Amino acid sequence: MPRPIRIEYENAYYHVMNRGRKGGRQPLFHDDACFMAFLNTLLEAQARFNLVVHGYCSMTNHYHLLIQTPDANLARAMRHINEVHTRFV
Repeated sequence: MPRPIRIEYENAYYHVMNRGRKGGRQPLFHDDACFMAFLNTLLEAQARFNLVVHGYCSMTNHYHLLIQTPDANLARAMRHINEVHTRFV
């Protein structure tokens, strides 16, 4: 059964997280270059989708973001971030 559609609001704050595969135990960041590529992707998405990133926390197998969406476009922005990072890894 698919996940219900998330309702998005202008200027809303969201806590977003993403985990690695296999129960969240696979690493998302294999080395410093991979982590820096993720941060660059986050900066790119911030400019491209008009996001306000208030904070982030990253571990080797998952990350957390606190994001504000002035344009109510969280799904598009996160799809971009995760797709670009997946292609890099």
